[in-house]
Amino acid sequence: MPKYIFCTGGVVSSVGKGVTAAAIGRILKARGVKVAIQKLDPYLNVDPGTMSPYQHGEVFVTADGAETDLDLGHYERFIDNDLDRTCNVTTGQIYSEVINKERRGDYLGGTIQVIPHITNEIKRRIGLVGQNTDADVVIVEVGGTVGDIEGQPFLEALRQLRTDVGRDNTLYVHVTFLPHIGATGELKTKPTQHSVRELRSIGIQPQVIVARADAPVSQDLQGKIALFCDVDSRAVIPLETTDNIYAVPLILEDCGLGEYVVEKLQLGVQHAPELSEWREMVGQMRQVNTPVRIAIVGKYVELHDAYMSVKEALSHAAVYHNHKLEIEWIYSGDLEKGKGWNLLEQVNGIVVPGGFGDRGIEGKILTAQFARTRKVPYLGLCLGMQVMCVEFTRNVLGLEEANSTEFETSCKHPVIDLMPDQLHVSNMGGTMRLGSYPCVLTPGTKAAAAYQAEVVHERHRHRFEFSNRYREMFEAAGACFSGISPDGRLVEITELVDHPFMLGSQFHPEFLSRPNRPHPLFRDFIQAATQFEPADQPTLQFDAEI
Repeated sequence: MPKYIFCTGGVVSSVGKGVTAAAIGRILKARGVKVAIQKLDPYLNVDPGTMSPYQHGEVFVTADGAETDLDLGHYERFIDNDLDRTCNVTTGQIYSEVINKERRGDYLGGTIQVIPHITNEIKRRIGLVGQNTDADVVIVEVGGTVGDIEGQPFLEALRQLRTDVGRDNTLYVHVTFLPHIGATGELKTKPTQHSVRELRSIGIQPQVIVARADAPVSQDLQGKIALFCDVDSRAVIPLETTDNIYAVPLILEDCGLGEYVVEKLQLGVQHAPELSEWREMVGQMRQVNTPVRIAIVGKYVELHDAYMSVKEALSHAAVYHNHKLEIEWIYSGDLEKGKGWNLLEQVNGIVVPGGFGDRGIEGKILTAQFARTRKVPYLGLCLGMQVMCVEFTRNVLGLEEANSTEFETSCKHPVIDLMPDQLHVSNMGGTMRLGSYPCVLTPGTKAAAAYQAEVVHERHRHRFEFSNRYREMFEAAGACFSGISPDGRLVEITELVDHPFMLGSQFHPEFLSRPNRPHPLFRDFIQAATQFEPADQPTLQFDAEI
């Protein structure tokens, strides 16, 4: 049976619980401890798949096809383990399961209550992570803030688990925030004290307090928190806002958290933490200063969390090539109005990420045209590949009415369309091609050169596909399908032969990028971008051509 670390948050949301949980996983893995991480989300949605990115940020897809919270992306990038659908649990899933059991008569006509039925289901879902993995430690993060009404059943379940699995097998970590009062220059601990008091009122005494702050946390303040919150002084871990999230494991380790966790959970670790490679990586991230400027042309650019994994994958690849990533966020809808083209003139490369709905689509298509005609390195992700194909069909093949049936159901040339077995899909939630699928690479292509493999597995989140009726026309006009499904039925990667780097993938390679191992497609895209000089291009009159 694994041991458990439960992470809760106090004072404010977005305090950094996800990164903290991931960082704890990293420092334990550095000691040879096998780790898995789970996120408990108190919202009533079954999953974030149908939620607006403005509400939730990125939807991270696991290898087994679950649409999950973006924190799972942090978990995977830090501990370098593939997680599965058991690692994200929502209130919607919990209540759906309990109600289904009640309808089947599984409770023998009994009255269904939050305690014990809801809390038992929460505990069962937590237990599934240990059953599905060989983890020595399961880290469980509870979304939201202590005091939220929707989070109370989850906290009660965590309280009960201390008795169920034994006190020596559980550790409660509370991530809190110390507000800075500008007028006096002080950090205040009172909100943290109230947050801990709220936890204690429901029977949970945190054993570790991670004190997040935007200013240094003095020894006196750490001692005050220890005294008033009844924790060991060495268990108050100051975590000042850092310029690099990948430095967080090093901060926690240097503050002694790793040794404290090993001691309290009696993990019996035999060797010192191996973090030298991680330290070198963080040091390199801070030393690079040669800029590479990349435009992300999307629909949700106001909220950068909507493209969290894309941003991180670009950063990983830039550091690999000893460059500092600079992102130009461009709303594709503005391009349709003739705005923002001057920004595209100044970048070394363009990424068009995924998305749903027709808002801003023509701007993305125009972006693909700009990249193709101006030879700007281009990486299209999912929808980014599809708009690249629509643009090619319109302006190279001369089929001006080409489009995707996602945006124009009766278009004359549906180069992007539903496959026959998808025509009768009606539910929006969980009905797409989701999760990891194999892709056979075409020798001699940029994709094959990047991967150095014959077959790869990549994660998908989409329903519409490239229409096979246009394959021969594309290949005759200078396009290449460098990645195909093993049965030859589905196009997975499209690239242009006579372009320095214009490649689109139907899958989402950003989900597999790691800070110390960038994804091959992002790595080679950034390499092409570092070799492109926008200053060499003539002044753009592209808005006049729209």
